[in-house]
Amino acid sequence: MKNIRESLALLCITLTLTVPASFAQQTAAQQPLGKPPAFTSNLDKKTSWLTRNYRPSEFAPIRSGNSNRLEQLLRAGSIYLSLQDAIALTLENNIDIEIQRYGPELARIDYTRAQAGGQIRGVTTTVTQGSNSAANLVTGGTGGTGGSANANTNAGNTGTVFQVTGSTIPTLDPIFTSNYFHAKTTSPQTNSLFTGTTSLVVNSDSFNTGIQKQFLTGTTAALTYNSTAAKSNSPNNVLNPFTSNNARLQIQQRLLQGFGIAVNNRNIRVAKNNLKVSDLTFKLQIITTVSSVINLYWDLVGFNEDVKVKQKAVDVAAKLYTDQKKQVEIGTIAPIEVVRAEAEVARTEQDLTVSQTQLLQQEAIIKNSLSRTGMASPAIADARIIPTDQIRVPSADPSVTPVSELVNAALANRPEIEQTKLNLTNTKIGLQGSRSALLPSLDLTASATNNGLAGSPNSLGSINRADPYFLGDYGTAFNQLLRRNFPDYNVGFSFNVPIFNRAARADYANDTVKLRQQELQEVRQINSIRLEITNAVIALQQARARHESAVKSRRLQEQTLEAEQKKYALGSSTTFLVIQAQRDLATAQGVEVNALANYSRARTQMDVASGTLLQTNSISLDEALTGTVARGPTPLP
Repeated sequence: MKNIRESLALLCITLTLTVPASFAQQTAAQQPLGKPPAFTSNLDKKTSWLTRNYRPSEFAPIRSGNSNRLEQLLRAGSIYLSLQDAIALTLENNIDIEIQRYGPELARIDYTRAQAGGQIRGVTTTVTQGSNSAANLVTGGTGGTGGSANANTNAGNTGTVFQVTGSTIPTLDPIFTSNYFHAKTTSPQTNSLFTGTTSLVVNSDSFNTGIQKQFLTGTTAALTYNSTAAKSNSPNNVLNPFTSNNARLQIQQRLLQGFGIAVNNRNIRVAKNNLKVSDLTFKLQIITTVSSVINLYWDLVGFNEDVKVKQKAVDVAAKLYTDQKKQVEIGTIAPIEVVRAEAEVARTEQDLTVSQTQLLQQEAIIKNSLSRTGMASPAIADARIIPTDQIRVPSADPSVTPVSELVNAALANRPEIEQTKLNLTNTKIGLQGSRSALLPSLDLTASATNNGLAGSPNSLGSINRADPYFLGDYGTAFNQLLRRNFPDYNVGFSFNVPIFNRAARADYANDTVKLRQQELQEVRQINSIRLEITNAVIALQQARARHESAVKSRRLQEQTLEAEQKKYALGSSTTFLVIQAQRDLATAQGVEVNALANYSRARTQMDVASGTLLQTNSISLDEALTGTVARGPTPLP
């Protein structure tokens, strides 16, 4: 029992000396994680440092409520919404952005795992597209879409990226081990000459403890301590009971495969790059969602204008119907003309109903994009949205930036480009591990062991006299160990050569081919961006030209209708021609409204393609990350 107590005391001392060092190292490894995450995991600060790292992390629950900006914009059952307010509500309440806020936090957690030598799980670079406009729901796609056309142009840059091949990554967190065994063994003896008995009974208590640490250099160091206390029924043992112990320091160094910091810290470097990849993915999600909401907002403005156009058409058709009825009553025209006018009223009312329901659908889509709760709130669900901004087309052509300058700006500002470069860097880092795995395995191992032995003279009557140097208890044996009275030394090499090495060669070839594919994908992406910017410039010019043409066409139809009405009043025209002129004017007005919406979408697409959408709309990534926009709601007009 005395030996057991001494062993347990040694265990406590070892824990006190080794465990704090490991905790300190892990804490230090977690410090350089960059800026504070949007969602922090806080452990109870009152928790003992001894158990803190073995408790699950606590994360704040999801934020399911809306910011108060939406209620501030609600007046008398209507939401007075400017474009800047729509953008602010998107940053504060949009679910897609809220989900993507966890991305940087997951990347930081993965970085911590890499610092411990664990296999990284990787980060996702997939972004969620915005909602489609109601124009697609009603007209089958003749209108614009809320999403951004370039939101996911880098198809080769989506999904999860992580390192799986190459030489083994060392475990960088220290590992402390300890075990205790009590045993009783009874062994029949075929020859009692050595044991002095035909049935050898041994009672033993064994205690082993140690700590192991691997390093980025490819070095493994292990310090172990073993102690055994035993008592047997053998009369031939000089010492019975006895205590033996040993302490060993063993160091192993990899010299070929797995040698060097550059090879063994590759997952740390990849995870560090993935911190930037995750931030860029969040930025790309902001661009995608905000561009979607901007398009939805301008479509809402266009739908409001379309309702006004359709309402005017109904009013004109109703006036014509009233005039026709009066003329039939006085007998100046045939009754069939009233039927024709009444049919025109029904047709224009149907068009108005379609336009109004399309507007209601668009309002519902925007509410869902600007609110975490969607249409769950009755006050929000029943409220009508009144846009306070109007589409403005410049009266003169602005100075057009050369396409080459727009391409350079896009290559400098668009997050997809930097993501691709970082993924290329990660692939090259991983290739170092595959190259290292091609080498044979050559390890240098060295160890030094100190031994100790002590016990009591055998009370069963041993024929040999015990050496006084070994008489004593656990302390005697431990002192021998500290004095290094009985040292052992060992040094050697271990050399392993795979004959064909086909697996390592295949891994290296596979990673190299994938690197070439990624390099080509980068070239394709740059070419795609050049084409996208060229198309955006052309689309903007086309949208402007179509708007100018639509304005002229609408003015012509207004004059044509006015002339046709004058001719009809003089009796030189017919009801059919007047109705035809009214239809032509309504069509021209609708084309003008669509041209305005198309111009706004083309302008937004130009900002997205050139990578200037955030700057153009004064969007702060820090505000987007926290979900709180500093500027207040736009004053009501």
